[in-house]
Amino acid sequence: MSPSVAKSGHAADSLLEPLLAGDRRALAQAITLVESTRPDHRERADVLLAAVLPHSGKSVRLGITGVPGVGKSTLIERFGLSLLERERSLAVLAIDPSSKRGGGSILGDKTRMEELSRRTTAFIRPSPAGATLGGVARRTREAMLLVEAAGFDTVIVETVGVGQSETAVADMVDMFIVLLLPAGGDELQGIKRGVIELADLIVVNKADGDLKATARRSAADYKHALRMLRSPTAGWTPEVTTCSAHTGEGVAELWAIVERFNQAVGEKGIARRRAGQARAWMWNEVGETLLAELRKHPEVKRLVGGLERDVESGRSTPAAAARRMLEAFHGR
Repeated sequence: MSPSVAKSGHAADSLLEPLLAGDRRALAQAITLVESTRPDHRERADVLLAAVLPHSGKSVRLGITGVPGVGKSTLIERFGLSLLERERSLAVLAIDPSSKRGGGSILGDKTRMEELSRRTTAFIRPSPAGATLGGVARRTREAMLLVEAAGFDTVIVETVGVGQSETAVADMVDMFIVLLLPAGGDELQGIKRGVIELADLIVVNKADGDLKATARRSAADYKHALRMLRSPTAGWTPEVTTCSAHTGEGVAELWAIVERFNQAVGEKGIARRRAGQARAWMWNEVGETLLAELRKHPEVKRLVGGLERDVESGRSTPAAAARRMLEAFHGR
C-alpha cells in the first residue's frame, strides 16, 4: 500500500466510527469530503464510501421538486416534523443551482426549515451545485449513502426549479414527488410534460382559502392527464393529491401514500430500481471523469480554442472538431 493510500485509509477510519454512531459533525465533514474536487480528498472519499456501503441502503428515498414559490421548503418542514412524530428520522439533501455563486437561496432553505433543523433526529444539508455536468447531483448520491450509514431512515433529495436536475434526482430515489401550484387551462398546459412523466406522486400545494377549489380542480385535471401517460414505476399507478403546507392540511397524509407506494412496488421492485440506478451511476461517473480528463489534457487545451472558432465560423462541423479533440487525447 502506498503512503497516500495508507494516509487516506487512516483519515477515512477517523470519520467512519463516529459517522456510524450518528455523529452529526462527522457526517457533515464526510459530506464535505465527498463533495471536494481535490484529488487527495477524492481518494479519501473513495475509501470512506467503500467502508460505509454495507451500512447504507436501508432508508426510504424520496425526491421532491417544484418551481420556486410552490412552498417546497414549508411542505418539507411540515412533512418532516410529521415523520419525526412517527419516530422516524429524516435527512434533507438540497440541490440549488444558484448557490454556486456564493450561497444564494439554498442557505435560505435551512433558515426557512428552522424548526426541523433544530431536531436531533433531522439533518439538513444544503449543497452548492457544481460546475460539472449534472451539478451537485454527482455527489448527492454519495451524500445519500453517508446519511443512511449515519442512521437516517428517510432521505429527501430536494431540487429547485424545473429543468435538467429533475431527471438526475428521479434517477437516484425510490419515489419521485412533483409539487405544483393550483393551475388551470393554459397554465396546466404549460407544465413541462417531461417532469410529469417522471412523477410517482403529484401534490397540488396551497389548497387553502380562495385557492382550495382551484387546487381540487387542478388535481382532477392532473389525474386525467396521468391516465394518458405510462407509469414510470412498475406496479404503481401515479397518484394526485392536494395539501396546504401553510395550514398543514393533507401534509401528514402524504406518508400514507409513500407507504402504499412501497407496498405496491415491494422490496424486490425497489431493489431492481436501485440496481439500475447504481449501474447508471457508474456510467455517469465514467462520462464525467473522462470529460474532465479530456478538458485537462494539454494537447486538447492547446487545440480547443481554434476548434471552437472553426465550428463557430462554419469551417468545421462539430463532429469533425470532436474527433480531432479525441485524436489529440489519444495521442494520434
